[in-house]
Amino acid sequence: MRVLAAMSGGVDSAVAAARAVEAGHDVVGVHLALSRAGGTLRTGSRGCCTIEDAMDARRAADLLGIPFYVWDFSERFREDVIDDFVAEYRAGRTPNPCLRCNEKIKFAALLERAIELGFDAVCTGHYATLVDGADGLELHRASDAAKDQSYVLGVLNAEQLAHTYFPLGSTPSKALVRAEAAERGLSVAQKPDSHDICFIPDGDTRGWLAEKVGAEQGEILDRDGAVVGTHDGAHAFTVGQRRGLRLGVPAPDGKPRFVLEVRPVSNTVVVGPKEALAIAEIAGSRRSWAGAAPTQQEFACEVQIRAHADPVPARAHVSVEGVRVVPDRPLDGVAPGQSAVLYVGTRVLGQFTIDRTVSAVPVGA
Repeated sequence: MRVLAAMSGGVDSAVAAARAVEAGHDVVGVHLALSRAGGTLRTGSRGCCTIEDAMDARRAADLLGIPFYVWDFSERFREDVIDDFVAEYRAGRTPNPCLRCNEKIKFAALLERAIELGFDAVCTGHYATLVDGADGLELHRASDAAKDQSYVLGVLNAEQLAHTYFPLGSTPSKALVRAEAAERGLSVAQKPDSHDICFIPDGDTRGWLAEKVGAEQGEILDRDGAVVGTHDGAHAFTVGQRRGLRLGVPAPDGKPRFVLEVRPVSNTVVVGPKEALAIAEIAGSRRSWAGAAPTQQEFACEVQIRAHADPVPARAHVSVEGVRVVPDRPLDGVAPGQSAVLYVGTRVLGQFTIDRTVSAVPVGA
């Protein structure tokens, strides 16, 4: 099998490429240049796709004895990930850029080019597994629950899964991957995992958004519409936020208040008690299925709303309008723009972008 190994410069993708070579595949390594800022440098575990990462990827490819290339996907990344991120915040939603990168870059743009060049599959260091099921290929959780990345892969469809290769999915722990990298002589064996948003390497999301969206003072309201404070830009707030609200009017019960809603059109933020963050129902129209679509319009499943959140038993309702999910117990701190990934056991059924929520605590309750 001809395999294109996406090499980020981290330990996971390096070991994945090594395993692909060891399995006898014809492997070519590629690093995606996602920024045109030539001086971009990595700071500890912040950021990715930097100059250092490209050099680390090349060293790994040289050690493995495979061809290596750097492909410039910066324009596509800017349009499909960064611009989308800004647009979602402008609309008062909370996007997941890693999930969007997987959907639009690694398993769309990259996979499209790989197939055009005659490759059979794209290999990545993601922790997830593929299983041949009765109705075709299925996406499942990884063996290591702590490193499972199936949530951010929930956007993949059946055609993409057919050309995907996850060599690390059955590895019991990340420690074993690092140990294997050390045994293979890979210099990235102890390299820190990247985290936060890769295109905001200093971690100051609020400051970065202020530059992109602009800051305009607005009002902070309680659930009854009374003004309880002011802010310098609605984009800086996310649902569930407690700190940094600077409210001028204390709650009647003296308890902390949390962000319940961001309204970009009116540039207002709504706050209320923690109990009001409990969500009894979520729904969305933008959906995709990871393999065969469900044959029933209503079915039992588990729903996960963040990459490392616990899955919650639920009942899903599918129609031409989209997907509506009623969890067995309320979900906490759900924000429009998040992705809800549906599971049955370890299998990923698919996902949808949340655009509607119903609070478990009605206004005035």
